[in-house]
Amino acid sequence: MASDRIEREQAMIAHDGIYWDHYDRVAGMDEAGRGPLAGDVVAACVVMPPSPVIGWVDDSKKLSAKRRELVYEEILKTALFVGVGRADPKEIDEINILRATMNAMRRATAGAQAGIYLIDAVKGLNLDAPELPIIHGDAVSYSIAAASIIAKVTRDREMEIMDTLYPEYGFAQHKGYGTAQHIEAIRKYGPCPIHRMSFIQKFI
Repeated sequence: MASDRIEREQAMIAHDGIYWDHYDRVAGMDEAGRGPLAGDVVAACVVMPPSPVIGWVDDSKKLSAKRRELVYEEILKTALFVGVGRADPKEIDEINILRATMNAMRRATAGAQAGIYLIDAVKGLNLDAPELPIIHGDAVSYSIAAASIIAKVTRDREMEIMDTLYPEYGFAQHKGYGTAQHIEAIRKYGPCPIHRMSFIQKFI
């Protein structure tokens, strides 16, 4: 319901308002792509101003693809800073997904100059300002939700490009997640260069 969405948006803005009162630049951080069998893990760091406030900023998973695209563009127009960092499948295989995600997050902060980082769950990044890990942060914090949208749209677009390079796997549909269609394609064609070998060994 619209009223539920608006109430949730207001709560997320109020949450970040506490930090806006104390810091000039509050950064939200989130990632997309920890679970898929293929593609990069993509992290985003976003510094939103206290105003103007953008509508429909929410956990990216709660928005339709069309809505995410629209809000993504609004975030780019409004944000004081947007940074994106990545870790590719080779790095994920070499050091594990958590450490690769942390590296991607660190890369996303380059140039942010934030006074505090509100981070979706991940802790111990050792950044240049205080870090506040928040469980389910993309459903609690306006800034983290904005970062979740940037990360999700960025990664989805990249996986659609990968679909044109490796059409037999269906990346445009499942974005690299372990759907039945994807697993069947891996078994039929074997892995391609963007598969995470540490994730797909059991399917080969």
